[in-house]
This record gives sequence, C-alpha cells and structure tokens, in this order.
Amino acid sequence: MFERILVPTDGSGPANAALEYAGEIAAAENLTVHILHVVDPDADPAERTEPLSDGREWAGETGAPVIDEVHTGEPEDAILEYAATHDVDAIVMGTRGRRGVGRLLLGSVTEAVVRDAPVPVLVVRGAPEVKREYPLKTIVVPIDGSTHADAAFEEALSIANHHDATVHLLSVVDVAPVGIDEENDFRLEQLEQYAQQVLEDGITQAESAGVDAVSAVEHGSAHRRIRDYTDDVDADLVVMGTHGRRGLDRLLLGSVTERVLRTATVPVLTVRAADEE
Repeated sequence: MFERILVPTDGSGPANAALEYAGEIAAAENLTVHILHVVDPDADPAERTEPLSDGREWAGETGAPVIDEVHTGEPEDAILEYAATHDVDAIVMGTRGRRGVGRLLLGSVTEAVVRDAPVPVLVVRGAPEVKREYPLKTIVVPIDGSTHADAAFEEALSIANHHDATVHLLSVVDVAPVGIDEENDFRLEQLEQYAQQVLEDGITQAESAGVDAVSAVEHGSAHRRIRDYTDDVDADLVVMGTHGRRGLDRLLLGSVTERVLRTATVPVLTVRAADEE
C-alpha cells in the first residue's frame, strides 16, 4: 500500500470529495497526506488560502499527518513536479474542477496527470451516485494483456492482499474500435478466445499471489460494460491501465480509461507500465 499520497485541491466539490476519501484512507492506513493548491501567479490572495484551509479541515479530522503547500504555475506541471520531488506513492484527484476564471485544476488536468504521472492516480468523482467506501472488499480490474493492464493487475493484487479483498478480472470484447462486424464469427471468435486466455492467465497469477479472484467476459462498449459490471458486483474500486492494445486484439483501455474516469460510480485507480514512465 501507499505511505505518502498527494491530493491537489481547488476548493471544488470533486476536489473536496477526493480530500474526504483520501482522509478516510489516511486514517485507516496512517498515511501522510500532502495537500497541494496550485494558483495563478496573479490570483487574488483569497484564492490562495481558502481551498487550502478547507483541505486542512478535511484531512485534519482524520488525525493523519498533513503537509500543505501553495504553488503557482500550470496545474499539471506543478502537480507532477511536486509528486516527483516529494516522493509520493500516489496522487488522489477529483475529476472536475472550477469553470471559467476560477478554474485552477482538475477536470482535463486530471486526465493529463493520469496520462503522465509516474505513480498511480486515484480518481474520485464528486457525483452523489459515487460509492466511496474504505477498507475495500471488491476490486474490478479490466485486463487486455497489454503492459499497462498487467501493471494495473499487479497493483490490484497488492491492494487485494492488503485488504483481503476479492478481485474481479474483466475482459470486454468490444468489436466497434477495430471495425469487426458482429456477424463475422471467425474474427469475433478470435477476440473471445484471446480474452478468455488473458483471463485464465490472470486467475492463475491471482491464485499464486494468494488472492481470491473471479473472471468474466463481457460484450459491447468497453467503458459502459466496465461501469455496469462494477455496479453489478457492488465493487469498491476499479484498477485500470492508462493505455491498451491496438489493432485486432485491442479490447479496452486507452481512451476507454478516460471515459471510465468520467462515468464510474466508484473511485478508479489508474496505473502506468514502468517501461512507459
């Protein structure tokens, strides 16, 4: 598990949701919480202090060690630089931030951080339908055999071991991205066989790690099936790679990850493969 987590904040609802969830994790795991507020150099002084004060209140209630700072500059650059220079293990972010002049970070910034961060990024939507529970009992891991999906799976196994949680391995056969007609039985069968093999390998790996795991193959739009399956099994967390395969065996991930981040009803942990950092 993590020891130091970074929570960027702009005082928006999603940012506060991320702070609250980070606080729950910190309280349970005795983590250090780094709260970062990134502002425009020309911002009003009140904009520099109010969100940070709110962040202290959210995290301070947990009793966890809290380090808070205000930085100026471009949000994505400031977040990534802070994560690298303070040796944090993960970044916890909301999915949307302020709009208009006051919009300082999150939203598209979150997606940019997900793509570029060398550490896992835990994305929390601030919508009322989002379930945020900790400790974790059920974890969904979409896999497609890509290096990013494999890295996400390894992270999920570590988390599952820590929580004694069950991992649900999900492979989505989505024919639309590769232009396969659903009536083309041969090519569809190839995709299904590949998906099943990926799942079988994953179950074997989970068993070797001492983690309870189940598997499922779903058909249709990848991000929708991930969201629906997550709801069906009442999951607490989705763990995904940031990119996926291309061509015939491209089953999910990549742009699908971004769509899941915008619609998921539970927090989503994104993981990059080490050779892509």
